[in-house]
Amino acid sequence: MRTLLIAGNWKLNPTTAEAAAALAEGVKNGLGSATDVHVALAPPFVFLGAVDRVLEGSPIGLAGQDLYWESNGAFTGEISGPMLVDVGCTHVILGHSERRHGMGETNAHVNSKLKAALAAKLIPIVCIGETKEERLSEKTEEVLLEQLTGSLAGLSNEEMAGVVLAYEPVWAIGTGLTASPEQAQAVHAYIRGWLTQVFGEATAARVVVQYGGSVKPDNAAELLSRPDIDGALVGGAALKAADFLAIIKAGRDVTAAGKS
Repeated sequence: MRTLLIAGNWKLNPTTAEAAAALAEGVKNGLGSATDVHVALAPPFVFLGAVDRVLEGSPIGLAGQDLYWESNGAFTGEISGPMLVDVGCTHVILGHSERRHGMGETNAHVNSKLKAALAAKLIPIVCIGETKEERLSEKTEEVLLEQLTGSLAGLSNEEMAGVVLAYEPVWAIGTGLTASPEQAQAVHAYIRGWLTQVFGEATAARVVVQYGGSVKPDNAAELLSRPDIDGALVGGAALKAADFLAIIKAGRDVTAAGKS
């Protein structure tokens, strides 16, 4: 059984370092030293240092929300992998739909960022997912195939085993809509099948595939108990420590009960 990864993507929240530190403190205190599920927080870039100081001594990972593929140079506004490592990051989110669809990020961009993250020894969380129109047109697998093929191009089996995938149906992000556990499991099984076909069964069995899209305390257990769903990339519910801790607890309960 793969260890579940529950990651909180704070996006453009909160607005002050004080509030960011308080939120991280709440999660840290609630989690304690538990390591039966992996946990990571992804605050905005400017709060990474403050949150890293709060998380010192805890098992909680720290994630950037993006990176640029060059290590340094004349790239105004960008953040590199070595910079994220220097500020304490262990993970980085790549290819989130808000960057793919809102900022024109392509699969080639995500692939370049992924290779930079691996070179910096960061754990990449690569997001994929279809829009509502694509799902209604029954193009979900076609879209995912294109994203998987393009975003993960050129990786070795060992590199792939160290990558986290996050299936986030765009129509379920921040909308209150959630894929049913059956819908989510079906897509995760498709992703696992593609990984097996391309990287082999042993590698595919090691890859953590999270679900993201309006994950909440009241639906987390049912989603996380599905065989191919290995965690959650949480948005809005990660902005309240109590809600995020409740999702983590659901993951811990699923882990304790075991799943096939």
